[in-house]
Amino acid sequence: MAEPATKLPIKSEEKGVERRAESWLPFESLRSEIDRLFDDFAPSLWHRPLASALMRRVPRLSELDVAPAVDLAETEKTYEITCELPGMEEKDIEVAISNGTLTIRGEKQEEKKENKKEYVLSERRYGSFQRTFRMPDGVDTEKIAAKFSKSVLSITLPKTPEAQQNERKIQIKVT
Repeated sequence: MAEPATKLPIKSEEKGVERRAESWLPFESLRSEIDRLFDDFAPSLWHRPLASALMRRVPRLSELDVAPAVDLAETEKTYEITCELPGMEEKDIEVAISNGTLTIRGEKQEEKKENKKEYVLSERRYGSFQRTFRMPDGVDTEKIAAKFSKSVLSITLPKTPEAQQNERKIQIKVT
């Protein structure tokens, strides 16, 4: 025979959920990492509707920097500037000198259309950049040369003969 069901006393308490700033830190770091991945894929393409004021982050330098990276080198007779400009052509780039500054400007306009039976793909990308450098003393501005080959811009700033001879070694005396 079955035993009669007994009711057990159930104690219930309502506890408020405590939200502390520390509990959001793991989620904030995960969200930041996911946002970074999407931003690296296509910056400013993705809209983040779920971002709250608490989860906003400070933009990284890579998000703010839209100009291409530049390498600067000094040799005995010249200063050399090298800039990689993938997808650009010589006609899209301008190099100018004014008041002791060297300016590199460029504008990229890329358009891609693809028509297939099932779909039509049309993409456009536009963007411009400008980098400005203060030229060091002793540059012969009349002999500055620029060349563009395989998406790499190379600018050579020759030193004047005086600037080449300006460096001298100083003997160190022991006392």
